[in-house]
Amino acid sequence: MRIGSVVVALWLIIGLVAAGQRDYLNGKVEDCNALATITVTILAGPLNYVGMNPKISCEAPEPSK
Repeated sequence: MRIGSVVVALWLIIGLVAAGQRDYLNGKVEDCNALATITVTILAGPLNYVGMNPKISCEAPEPSK
């Protein structure tokens, strides 16, 4: 169980480093697309370094008037 926790922690740290290298962590997150892309990049972890470049686009419903 302890080795699994270490592997998951390292996986997420590597994903966080990849997001930082892509400048996703600089500045303000302004929309759903940016937040989703940052999240998926972090969750992808080391896969970012073997060519995966996850990008997500999402649309939030407009508020009613």
